[in-house]
Amino acid sequence: MTELGGGVAVVTGGASGIGRAMAERFARERAKVVVADIDQRALAAVVDSIKARGGEALGVPTDVTDLSSVQALAAAAFEAFGKVSVLCNNAGVALWGGLESATHRDWQWVLGVNLWGVIHGVEAFVPRMIASKEPGHIVNTASMAGLVATRGLGVYNTSKYAVVGLSETLAKDLRPYHIGVSVLCPMGVATQIRESARNRPAELTNEAPSAVEPVELMGRTLAPAAVAEMVLSAIRANRLYVITHEEGLEALRRRHERLEQAVLETKA
Repeated sequence: MTELGGGVAVVTGGASGIGRAMAERFARERAKVVVADIDQRALAAVVDSIKARGGEALGVPTDVTDLSSVQALAAAAFEAFGKVSVLCNNAGVALWGGLESATHRDWQWVLGVNLWGVIHGVEAFVPRMIASKEPGHIVNTASMAGLVATRGLGVYNTSKYAVVGLSETLAKDLRPYHIGVSVLCPMGVATQIRESARNRPAELTNEAPSAVEPVELMGRTLAPAAVAEMVLSAIRANRLYVITHEEGLEALRRRHERLEQAVLETKA
């Protein structure tokens, strides 16, 4: 897609951080925006902000871990605007701590939002987008933690590696339908992800609170608006990978050098 004007963009996790920045940026491109989030108060604030600037926006309270909730989001978007041009499966949470101490509830919570949230978005929206027979684009938010593993981020790494693999395959599967796919892999961004537990369901909260400190990320901390610009550029160029920080390049090189070396050693 080269132009968003006149299109319809859906953004999950759109009430704060990168999601809010994408919703607001799309609105400035004259796209109609459907903002989805579990935080209804913050959701209303984003919608009001977009409308105050002359944009058109609809807020839909959504729990991405629940397929029926995401299906209701898709129904609301198509009923209101007749189509969806851009889908951003962006909602995400973070959790720190070694895998040796991860609880089943940790796995359920993080995979439920970060991975199943994306899967539910694909299930609910892709068939409708294909049926509309219009060009479109899907943006799945992963992380640099979906490309390079980090000690103390195992549960999060698992969820984000899966999103990268899903996105790489989805890009191939949707090419015949003229629907592009991008996977967003940021490092440090000024968001509330360190406060993810604020929206953690009571039934998935551990009995003993974790005392583990968040992992410190290398490199700069970008503003969400800067990341939104990168995403918009990737949509226009139909670029698969959106890697926000050049500081991650050396870690990516080391990973692929190890893979190449493993092949050579196995062959030998």
